[in-house]
Amino acid sequence: MKILYICTHNRCRSILSEAVTQHYGQGLLEARSAGSQPAGAVHPLSLVYLAQAGINTAELRSQSWDEFEDFAPDVVITVCDSAAAESCPVWFGNSLVLHWGLADPSKLTGTDEELADAFRHTIRLINDRVEALLTVARQEPSQWPAALSLLAAQLASKESSDTQPSGIKP
Repeated sequence: MKILYICTHNRCRSILSEAVTQHYGQGLLEARSAGSQPAGAVHPLSLVYLAQAGINTAELRSQSWDEFEDFAPDVVITVCDSAAAESCPVWFGNSLVLHWGLADPSKLTGTDEELADAFRHTIRLINDRVEALLTVARQEPSQWPAALSLLAAQLASKESSDTQPSGIKP
């Protein structure tokens, strides 16, 4: 299953999602990430906490979704609310589209330990969702739309409980 993660600036949440998916995808998931208005640089703390989790960061870069016309993703997953509200390029037309509401740990303020907790929390959430995607990817591709719709509904009901660790301020 080919997945393209979209976040407006492609510097934190989509980057984290790409890296975690590539790391845990077991050859069933192939991930990339992009943004409609890429920042041009990956947030440095994204790289720090991915590396601490043992996840390769060598290939990560902030890039435009225009670079992925030939990637032909099976699934496009928006990970920030502003990206979810944007009109995606026409060439995403054949892709299934999901939204994962993830808080942006790079926009939080707090102590170094609180920020570390926020990044680690986000990485754990993504890992849990990647595990769910692996379950879907093991099914026949014809079953993916229904399975992904069910997963999206489950995530939407769970998102209200997936808050940042206490003590951190947006």
